[in-house]
Order: sequence, then structure tokens, then C-alpha cells
Amino acid sequence: MKGIVFTEFLDMVEKKFGYEVVDHIIEKSELPSDGIYTSVGTYHHSEVVQLLMNLSDKVEIEPMVLLKEFGKYLFDTFLGQYPQFFSAHDNSFDFLMSIDNHIHVEVQKLYPEATLPKFDSEVLADGRMIMVYQSERKMAALAEGLMEKAFLHYDENCEVSKEVLKEDGSEVKFTISKK
Repeated sequence: MKGIVFTEFLDMVEKKFGYEVVDHIIEKSELPSDGIYTSVGTYHHSEVVQLLMNLSDKVEIEPMVLLKEFGKYLFDTFLGQYPQFFSAHDNSFDFLMSIDNHIHVEVQKLYPEATLPKFDSEVLADGRMIMVYQSERKMAALAEGLMEKAFLHYDENCEVSKEVLKEDGSEVKFTISKK
């Protein structure tokens, strides 16, 4: 997993909960990196899971709630660093449809070793959008947070329902409706 996920996660934790909490979750985790990350480095995703679980224990908020909030936080980082991905679209559905066929293609050019989630997306005749998230990392809540922040960015009122397609969370179907 790219280091930007780790650096931004720790940045979010510091802004929302304070440096002492960052220090606590790093100290409590058994991290091969010792909690030292660079945005361009590559680290095993189990480290962010350890950090997330220790954060959840410390602040008494469910891990999936925290992961979804991190998705919203990460959206702003991506918007600031890669504005061209967002300005190329004038609505959330077009943006979301571009993730696998454009954005992830560009990310792979920059970071060939990156393992990215897969999104199979389709806009239905009734105007709803289906996005199927697939990843062995099982971080659909992060994707959901990114989606929700995209709706805000494009000033759209959307409703998301989700269905877990694989019990382990590696495949989740999102159905998005514009209100």
C-alpha cells in the first residue's frame, strides 16, 4: 500500500484526536516500519489495519466508522494533489465511472507496484449507479467515504446502499441513487 495512505491517516488522527493519540497507536502497534512512513514508500496494508484497530480501541469508535471518515479525509488530499482527475468531470457519476478506466491507469503508471482496488461500474437505465468494489484488503468503508465526499464535491445529493457480496468483505456492491 502506498505511503500516502499511511501519512494521511496519521495526519487525520493528529488533526482529529491529537498527537498523543498518534504516538499511542504507533507505540501500541507492532509495525515493521516502526511507524515511519514516506508518502512515496510502499508498506504492507496490515500496518494501517493495526493502526486503525488501535485507534478504534483508544477513541472508542468502530473501525469501519473511522475508515469511512478517513476516506472522506483522503478525498481532500487527492483533490489537492490531483485536481485534474476531478476537474475533468462535472458530476459524481462520471467521476466515479472514471476510477478504474482512467484514474487507476494513471496511478499504475506512477506507481507500477501499487495494488489498487477494482471497481466495476455501471449506470442503469433508471439513473442509478452500481459500483462493485473488489479488493483483498477489504476496505470498502474507505471507498464509501471517498464516494460520499465526491457527492459533496459535485454538490449532489445521493443515497448509497451497500450489499456485501463476499462474506469476508472483499467484494461489496454499492447502489447509488441521486435524490
